[in-house]
Amino acid sequence: MTVLTKLPGFQRSPPGLEWTVLRRLPMVALAATALPIVAVLVASVVLGDDPANAKLVVTIQILLASLLVLLWTAVFTVALLCVIVLIAKGPAYVADAYPLIDFDRPAR
Repeated sequence: MTVLTKLPGFQRSPPGLEWTVLRRLPMVALAATALPIVAVLVASVVLGDDPANAKLVVTIQILLASLLVLLWTAVFTVALLCVIVLIAKGPAYVADAYPLIDFDRPAR
């Protein structure tokens, strides 16, 4: 017997929304990365090197860096969810036989 024996007669579920989401996820990740970076660059250019605005620029950088980490975490979580759905929709496997010690006289 092989390690993974497929259950005979099992029909796989048809592919659904998870494939659409997985195909679009790289573009979403790229956009989620580019938008905060562009916003930091725009804030740096607009506010300039004025010492009065330096604290505001650093605050914006910190805010957008935390937003970037949040977006990456969200993209990773959605990708993980799609992989879990793909695995759940995959083929069913037969469990290994487990010999019972008291199969002839069950304990009470």
